[in-house]
Amino acid sequence: MKGRLQRSVLVGVSIAAVLGLLHALGVGLPLLWALVVAMGVVAIAVPRLGVRWLDDAVLAYRTWLWRRESGHHHSFAGIALDIEESAGQMWISANCLQRALRLREDEATTSARLAGDASAAVAHAFRNDEGVLMLNVRAVVQYLAHMPRRSDPRVLRLRRYLEREVLYPASRRAGAAATTPPAFEDSGAARR
Repeated sequence: MKGRLQRSVLVGVSIAAVLGLLHALGVGLPLLWALVVAMGVVAIAVPRLGVRWLDDAVLAYRTWLWRRESGHHHSFAGIALDIEESAGQMWISANCLQRALRLREDEATTSARLAGDASAAVAHAFRNDEGVLMLNVRAVVQYLAHMPRRSDPRVLRLRRYLEREVLYPASRRAGAAATTPPAFEDSGAARR
């Protein structure tokens, strides 16, 4: 909270300094009138353009404001889960899994617990472009089903959440994509 208050005061002082400088130079009032006239022209003469500009400005502001949360639509027990799909597999951040399970171990240990069958065709972990350790959700579910605390209510709920809300929709999407008929191509044979 202290940092937010300091930033707010800094922004307020900066704005006051710029406005004071404009007033001291004698261009503050003419600049204000020019801004009022420009906004009036936009509002009266070109309402669609003005609304479009305003909408674009609001959208840009919202995009900037929510940039850290964008794409995080999975949540378990109030914890945002970083889940992404890559190469037909679903992946969860090791850090998010540790927070959801309330584990106090490093990422390498969590990843090693999921190794399971070394001959598996799909890797159980990788680092994404940002350097975040991502774990295969299928391996996580398998681990949760066989781990020592597997009957803990939190572990059961997390396993059920990952199966129902992550893996099942992903398999449905993959099945729908596989059953989609190929696009019709007109090779000219029908015209002959």
